[in-house]
Amino acid sequence: MTEFAPAATRRNTSPARLAIGLLAGTMLAGMPQVALAQEAEAAQAATPAPAAQQETVQTIAVSGAQRLEPQTILSYIRLRPGDVWTQAVGDQVLKDLYATELFSNASVVNNGGNVVITIVENPVINRLILEGNKRIKNDKILPEIKLSPRQIFTRSKVRADVARIIELYKRQGRFAATVEPKMVQLSQNRVDIVFEINEGPKSKVRQINIIGNEQFSDGELRGEMLTKQARLTSFFSSNTSYDPDRLAFDQQKLRQFYLTEGYADFRVVSAVAELTPDKRDFIITYVVEEGERYKFGDVSVDSQIRDFDSEAMTRRLPMKGGDFYDAKLVEDTVEQLTELAGTFGYAFADVSPQFSRNPETLTMDVEFVLREAPRVYVERIDVNGNTLTQDKVLRREFRLAEGDAFNSLAVARSTARINSLGYFQENFEINQVEGSAPDRIVLEANVEEQATGQLQLSAGFSSLESFILAGSIQQRNFRGRGQTVGLSLNYSRYSKSAQVSFSEPYVFDRNISAGIDIYRRDFNSFNFRNNERNTTYQQATTGLSIRAGVPLTEYLSAIGSYTFNYDDVSLGDEFFDADGTCRATRYLCEAIGQRSSSILGLSLNYNSLDSRLRPTRGESVSWTTEVAGLGGSEKYVRMRTRMAKYWPLGGGFIFSLAGEGGWIRGFGGEEAPGVDEIRLTDRFFLGEPQMRGFDIRGIGPRIVRLDYVVDPDDTDGPRILTSLEDALANNQRRDDSIGGKAYYLGRAELEIPLGSGAREMGIRPSVWLDVGSLFSITRPVLIDQPNGRQVSIDGVLQYTGPLLDSDGNIRLDADGDPIIGRTPNATAPDGTPNDPEIDPFSYYREVLVGDSYSPRIAAGFGVNWNSPFGPFRIDVSQVIKKQPGDDTKTFSFNVGTQF
Repeated sequence: MTEFAPAATRRNTSPARLAIGLLAGTMLAGMPQVALAQEAEAAQAATPAPAAQQETVQTIAVSGAQRLEPQTILSYIRLRPGDVWTQAVGDQVLKDLYATELFSNASVVNNGGNVVITIVENPVINRLILEGNKRIKNDKILPEIKLSPRQIFTRSKVRADVARIIELYKRQGRFAATVEPKMVQLSQNRVDIVFEINEGPKSKVRQINIIGNEQFSDGELRGEMLTKQARLTSFFSSNTSYDPDRLAFDQQKLRQFYLTEGYADFRVVSAVAELTPDKRDFIITYVVEEGERYKFGDVSVDSQIRDFDSEAMTRRLPMKGGDFYDAKLVEDTVEQLTELAGTFGYAFADVSPQFSRNPETLTMDVEFVLREAPRVYVERIDVNGNTLTQDKVLRREFRLAEGDAFNSLAVARSTARINSLGYFQENFEINQVEGSAPDRIVLEANVEEQATGQLQLSAGFSSLESFILAGSIQQRNFRGRGQTVGLSLNYSRYSKSAQVSFSEPYVFDRNISAGIDIYRRDFNSFNFRNNERNTTYQQATTGLSIRAGVPLTEYLSAIGSYTFNYDDVSLGDEFFDADGTCRATRYLCEAIGQRSSSILGLSLNYNSLDSRLRPTRGESVSWTTEVAGLGGSEKYVRMRTRMAKYWPLGGGFIFSLAGEGGWIRGFGGEEAPGVDEIRLTDRFFLGEPQMRGFDIRGIGPRIVRLDYVVDPDDTDGPRILTSLEDALANNQRRDDSIGGKAYYLGRAELEIPLGSGAREMGIRPSVWLDVGSLFSITRPVLIDQPNGRQVSIDGVLQYTGPLLDSDGNIRLDADGDPIIGRTPNATAPDGTPNDPEIDPFSYYREVLVGDSYSPRIAAGFGVNWNSPFGPFRIDVSQVIKKQPGDDTKTFSFNVGTQF
């Protein structure tokens, strides 16, 4: 059965079962072979593969170097002989070479361990050329850029320099500026770099929009900003250009404005400046939140210093409960309390305002806390930095001494006095340093000396004196002692002068000043005929003046002086006859001659101005009395006073009022009829430049000469060729200003600020109003005697001027006709001999005009400019009120000399 059984089984098996059996048998038969194959692969993996071949760098060579040494180039890379070469190593070599920015191209090749580096060096810059720059000159651009001649050219530096130049133009508001760099190849691997600049227009602020303001108009808020909209009226202003820093500053200005008006919650939500697509203008938009308006609530002072009574100080506070809140007033109060504590010796006093806001009642409680501090004494005064100036020159200006109680006002005054010397840097300040103990303080004067010698040579043109030549040399800190020595020379067509001066501010180290001046001045007086200037008399003055002054208080000083003048007044030869008789008008003939004046003077001067050169606040008052007669030929008393006050109005506006007046009287003799006791050359004169709108000596008493004429056929007698009214109206006259014995003058002026660019150029415009008068003169003897002149009437040469008798009646001939004037000892057409006693030169009538104390008024605007070629002043005037005879002047200018 065992043997058949299988046979029977195979016989009964189906075809599907047969196929499965065959497949299974095949798989079982192949399994031993697969296992053998896997064992073979595992054995092969376990056997290490042969290593890839690695090359070692044997040598490194450099190709293409021209200026650089190969060893220098190799020092820039990290690859060295003996290192293993890989592709990554080669890439790193190229990175190292390009990082130096010395090469425009580089490649690395490895030939069996021999590495060859091939480079192309960047060119050397031969020169830099700027083209198209007009607004910013080369000397402003070249120091700002990195490239320079003999440097290696690199693209990164060129890109950086282009960006820097564009930034310079943006600072000027030229956001449309473009810069295109170009390279010009030269021999020996050199290049010229050319920056082609298109400056473009200045980007202005076209519009300033404000959103969210309800209490104040856009115009009011724009007025508080430094940035202004570009308009025709803002031609001279530089604040119309866009400046990001100015934008941030204007946000602060807005906040300050609202805080001063009581809006304590005000804030600027956003400030956006958008550049128009053409890059020509900016549009600035502010979004603001005003908030509620607050009032002061409880206002008090809490003083922890025993010398100050809190209740008394509270009563003196400038703000009261119920007033609208003002942050600026709070700041000013803190400053005043600090200064008050400083004046009592509390140098380190701390004043801090404590605020308590009440949103329900919209009030702001403020408590000024004056914290306890020790009283301070000056331990030491140190002077540092002075190499030429002696220590005593600075120390004598201190209003404090070592050991004194500290006083902040005295420190401020000391600072102002040292600044006024002009020997040291601008804006000098005295530093306060803690001393060796809490109640000790050290004052340090750290100075930087500046040049005090001054040499000026100038030439210019003046509407008053035509061409002007001037030269001066001055040393304001002679030998470091604070002494002043000077020499000046001036020459023009109508005046010449020379002066030597010396002054000592502290004689023998005492608070007494002294000085001396020696001078010579030549002056030619003149009049006008038909706008033509004619010399009338010449005055030559040689003199000596000595002075001494003492301070009476911190701001008040007294100065005594003695002056001796020798004057020589003369007329031209055309004013004299052959026998030497003066045939000029009587007041001119009286002025000629030589005389001497011995004058004693006393002046009281009060000065609290913050600057001698360009004051912005403070006042000055002076009163001077001079007496001539202690020797010399002239005897008179002359008084003169001047005063001025300046107010800063904020925003750069400065308002000033000034006034002056004078009076002179003679003594020691009787005044003859028609002769003034004060000589012509000692009187006051008024006009340009003291009072604008009028010509030089254009105000006050003057003699006008009017011509007589008569027609032989006119039996009505002589007639005036031009009436007084017509002569004054048309300026068709001859006249002489004869001065006055009293005058007054007042002026009001408002200085208008311009942009920073105009300020840097020294341009200062102003509007002004002048009021003044010159008067009080003894009526001189006037000529009214027509005689002896020939003129052409209707093309026919005829005699003019009928002869008058001693009673002023017209002399008639036998036929009853007027006797026509003619030269002496000649005969008239009718044969009548001429009277030789009649002055043949008296052919005009003199009229006195202008002797009135009634005010003359003029207004206008002017511009001061500290130009490169000297101070320049221009004024355009309109006379509002004048008197008959006054000479007006609409336009005047002066350059090359000070007014």
